[in-house]
Amino acid sequence: MSYVYHKEHHFIHRAGWLRASVLGANDGIISVTSLVMGMAASGASTETLLVTCIAGLISGATSMAAGEYISVKSQSDIEEADLKLEARELERNPQHELNELTDIYINRGLDPALAHEVAVQLTAKDALEAHARDEIGINDVTSARPIQAAFSSALSFSIGVIFPMLAILFSPEAYLGWIVMIVGVISLAVLGALSSYYAGTSMLKGSLRVCIWGIIAMAFSSWIGSLFNVAPL
Repeated sequence: MSYVYHKEHHFIHRAGWLRASVLGANDGIISVTSLVMGMAASGASTETLLVTCIAGLISGATSMAAGEYISVKSQSDIEEADLKLEARELERNPQHELNELTDIYINRGLDPALAHEVAVQLTAKDALEAHARDEIGINDVTSARPIQAAFSSALSFSIGVIFPMLAILFSPEAYLGWIVMIVGVISLAVLGALSSYYAGTSMLKGSLRVCIWGIIAMAFSSWIGSLFNVAPL
C-alpha cells in the first residue's frame, strides 16, 4: 500500500520568531511613541524629540535583544538539563522508562498492547527523542532558540521605532504630538492585524487589543510630560 505524503503548515511553527517579533515591534512603537509624546507634552523642541527617539531606538533594541536572549536561554538551559536527566534515566532504568512511555500512550487512548508496541518501536528508533517529545514536551518546533529570539526582537523593535521617527521628521512642529500619536495608533493597528493574521486568529481583535494598550500608554506618558515645562523662554 502506498501513502500520499501530505504536509500541513501549522501556525505553531511560527511561534518562536512570531512571539519575539511581535513583542519587539509592539514595544518599539509603544515605548518610543509614548516617550516622544511625553517629551512633546513637556514642550521639548523637535531636535530634542528626534534625539530622544534615536536614543530610545539604540537603548531599546539592545535591551530587547539582551532580555529576550537571557529569557529564552534560561528556557534552553532547562530543556538541556531535562534532556541530560532523561538520558541518564534511560541508561540506568531502560525498562522503567519503557513502561513510563507505554503508560503515556495508554493515557492518550491506545490499548495497552498497541501502546507497548509503539513505545518499543519508538525507543528502538530514538529513545531520548521519544521521551523528550512525549514525556517532557520538547520538540524541534517549540524548542527554545535564544539567538533567533534576540535577533528577531532587536530587529522588530528597530522597525517599530521607524514610525515615530518618520512622524517627527515630517510633521509640522505645531501638530507634532498629535501626528506622532496618530501614526503610533495606526502602526499598532497594522501590527496587531498582521500578527493575528500570521497567528491565525481574528485580525480585528488583535488590532483592538494592541491599540487599546498603546493608547493608554501614550495618554499616560503625555499626562506625565505635561506636568513639566522645558520649553525655552
